[in-house]
Amino acid sequence: MKQVRLGRTNLVVGRMGFGCIPIQRVSFDESTTLLRKAYENGVTFFDTANGYTTSEERIGLALSDVRKNIVLATKSAPLPPDRLMANIENSLKMMKTDYIDIFQLHNPGKIHRPGGEDGVYDTLLKAKKDGKIRFICLSNHSAEVAAGAVESGLFDTLQYPLCSLSTEEELALIDLCKEHDVGVIAMKAMAGGLLSDASAAFAFLAGYDNVVPIWGIQHMWELDEFLELEKNPPELTDELRAAIDSDKNSLGGSFCRACGYCMPCPEGIQINTAARITMMIRRMPSENFLSAEWKANMDKINNCRECGQCREKCPYHLNPPEILRRQLKEYNELYEKVIPILE
Repeated sequence: MKQVRLGRTNLVVGRMGFGCIPIQRVSFDESTTLLRKAYENGVTFFDTANGYTTSEERIGLALSDVRKNIVLATKSAPLPPDRLMANIENSLKMMKTDYIDIFQLHNPGKIHRPGGEDGVYDTLLKAKKDGKIRFICLSNHSAEVAAGAVESGLFDTLQYPLCSLSTEEELALIDLCKEHDVGVIAMKAMAGGLLSDASAAFAFLAGYDNVVPIWGIQHMWELDEFLELEKNPPELTDELRAAIDSDKNSLGGSFCRACGYCMPCPEGIQINTAARITMMIRRMPSENFLSAEWKANMDKINNCRECGQCREKCPYHLNPPEILRRQLKEYNELYEKVIPILE
């Protein structure tokens, strides 16, 4: 497998990273089989978080005996010092390891610095001094915060949503990281499930030699697909470029990334799914969404009272109420057309 250097950490990992959010959804036996097969086929970078329920525990169960051969990344929100340190300790326990290679502050709204009143960065410095973490890193959904963090020199890697739909501003982070020798980890490489052509997504990110995409894997067929792409990398042909351009034209830069930071909604609207539901219907099996349950969920959009909370929280500066109203209109049109056929 092609290797990528994660910036000034000098950690060298397989280009194909394993995103460990989805393994929560399968049995422990299934997740162990997936993780072991990935490792045996050259995957050496595994990304998780203490908030992903049993994900860290599953990594410890499957990979603790090969710990010295892999790089583990986990993350925590920027909590008060005692809670942040407790998360670090729990991550170590769950993953059955004495150290975490890449420890990421997850989606802070500002750049935490040494000597800050909140004590966040100093807590990480202490954990590093004590050998519990090797590198202080950042995971973020705001291009502005991400760029500032890279330029600050305080963070050794950056994890950011990067894919073929990314804007020029977002893609510029890749070059900025190279300039500052910061490692780049691409999350949501399939745009949170909106992209269906893995070849195009893979080929696009493979064009950046300092990027390690983490592919969220739940099923064996998904793992096999990405291992095959790594074994026989597709070229970014005119055909694949056309597919990417088509997705960009249909989705534009204003699509919801499903990060969920707009939640919870006081009216119970499932914003992070409802704001992209028609795109998901067109790109994957639609039965789960064209149901009475989801019709009721979508109807809650009519109760939106424009409180503004979701707009304030959105790291992509979107206007969720406007997107939701548009999605509701399109959803109702699809529902009226498709449901009679299904019935």
